[in-house]
Amino acid sequence: MRLVIQGSAITYSHLAHIHQLCGTSVQFVQTDQHTYYLANQAFALPVIQQFCSNQLIDCAYVQDTQILKNFGLCVMDMDSTLISIECIDEIADMMSLKPQIAAITERAMLGELDFAQSLRERVALLKGLKESDLMRVLNERLQLNPGAIEWIAACKKNNITTLLVSGGFTFFAEQVKAMLGLDYAVSNTLEIIDGKLTGNVLGSIVDAQTKANELTKLRDKLGLTSAQTIAIGDGANDLKMMAVAGVSIAYHAKPIVQQQATYALNYVGLEGAIGLLSM
Repeated sequence: MRLVIQGSAITYSHLAHIHQLCGTSVQFVQTDQHTYYLANQAFALPVIQQFCSNQLIDCAYVQDTQILKNFGLCVMDMDSTLISIECIDEIADMMSLKPQIAAITERAMLGELDFAQSLRERVALLKGLKESDLMRVLNERLQLNPGAIEWIAACKKNNITTLLVSGGFTFFAEQVKAMLGLDYAVSNTLEIIDGKLTGNVLGSIVDAQTKANELTKLRDKLGLTSAQTIAIGDGANDLKMMAVAGVSIAYHAKPIVQQQATYALNYVGLEGAIGLLSM
C-alpha cells in the first residue's frame, strides 16, 4: 500500500520527519502541489498518523488496487459535502426560524426523532415560504465546496458514473447536478403550490437507508462490484451508504463518520479524493 499525505501546510521538514519515521529508503513522490505519497508501505504506523493530525495534514494508507481507473461509481452527499451549506439551515436563517429548526435537529441527534420525522417537522415550519425565497438562498448562499469541480472532472475522465443522493431538496440538488454535470441526483421534493411551500414533502423521504439503496441499485444496474464503488459524505445520515461502498471518504465530517470511513479528508478540499486514489 501507499502512504498519502495532503495539505497546504506540508513543508520539507514534515516530509523529512515522516520519511525518518517510516525508516524506508523509498522517497516521496509529489503528484500535485499539496499531495505526496510513499509507495511500498507494509503496514500503517499510528505515530505517523498522529504526527500528521497534529500538523493539520491529511494522512491515509491506501491499498494499491484503489486507483481511479478501477472504480465505476461515486455516490455523494450534497449538503456540507458537495456544497458548503446546509440548505435547510440557510432557509431557516433567512426566515428567522433558525432556533426552531435547530431545536428539532437537536431532538433528532438525541434520538427522539428519526430523520424522516425531523425533516417533516422542519419542513412544516417553512409553510408559506415563497419559491422566490428559495431562489435567493440558491443564488446568494449556495457555493460548491473547494475541489468539487476538479473531483467530478476526474470522475468523468476515468468513466466513473456520478450520483448525488441527498436528504436535502430537489430544488437545490438539481442545480448542483447541472453545475457539476453529474449523471444522477436523488433528493426530497418540497411541495410548492401557487409559488409557495405547503410545508409538505412529496413522496418517500430520502433517508440513510434510501441513500444506501440508491447506491446498490445503481451499482447493480451498471454491473459493478462493491469494490468498484466510492461513497463520500459528512454526517451520520451517510453511514449506511458509506458502509455498502468499496471505499468511503469522510469529508470534513463528524467524528463518528471519520471513525467508520475508509479514509478521511479534514484539511484539503474534495480534490483530495483525487490524491487518495491516484499514483
